Amino acid sequence: MGLFNFFKSSDKRILEDLSAVGTDIHSHLIPGIDDGSKSIEESLKLVNELCELGYKKIITTPHIMTDYYRNTPEIILSGLEKLKKEIEELKIPIEIEAAAEYYLDHAFIQKIEEGKLLTLGDNFVLFELSYLSPPQSIETVIFNLQTNGYKTILAHPERYTYWNNNFEAYEKLKDRDVFFQLNINSLSGEYSPMTQKTAEKLIQNNMIDFVGTDCHGIRHIERLRKALENKHLIQLIESGKLLNNKM
Repeated sequence: MGLFNFFKSSDKRILEDLSAVGTDIHSHLIPGIDDGSKSIEESLKLVNELCELGYKKIITTPHIMTDYYRNTPEIILSGLEKLKKEIEELKIPIEIEAAAEYYLDHAFIQKIEEGKLLTLGDNFVLFELSYLSPPQSIETVIFNLQTNGYKTILAHPERYTYWNNNFEAYEKLKDRDVFFQLNINSLSGEYSPMTQKTAEKLIQNNMIDFVGTDCHGIRHIERLRKALENKHLIQLIESGKLLNNKM
């Protein structure tokens, strides 16, 4: 099979799978530690589904959020080892690692200073923001991360509705060398029509560096398959600009 695998249906191109993406850098597959998978059985089902969608590697990213998910590197890596052992026993042909999705709060700022962050690839840190209001300290946090040797990936920028009609906010972040990770399911209408529209606009403006499944459960697998027909996803993958395979 080639790098890009398409078939035609009524002259509409549909992506056959996500093998061209290669590595998923955002998911919640370690069971029982956040709002993702609830059991080892569910985790294994999701891993197998992602493998069937063409992924060769997963870097799963549990939440670290002071008020809700007080995960530590020890909790996450311990859960990873248990999941990895089960994957190997079932001979699912996929590589799995773990990092974290950090929520921008005071504890995150402290963790940056301590230098104990779980990273992806070449010292990338995946972080998310509040959905309710724009962060007041984001520029300071980005500066602190970068001066401590980290590269910053903002998770699902399209989902921060307070910026949907303020594209300049995205441009300012890109000017500060922030990488953007788009949720593939945003292109399926999973969150809202406005979120989908913003996701497509970010792609059109060449602002997306990574894509992720943000998989929490089987419902997201079904949405991923729906997104395969989105022309903007095809455009993004064909552009050759995605960095997932470098992880």
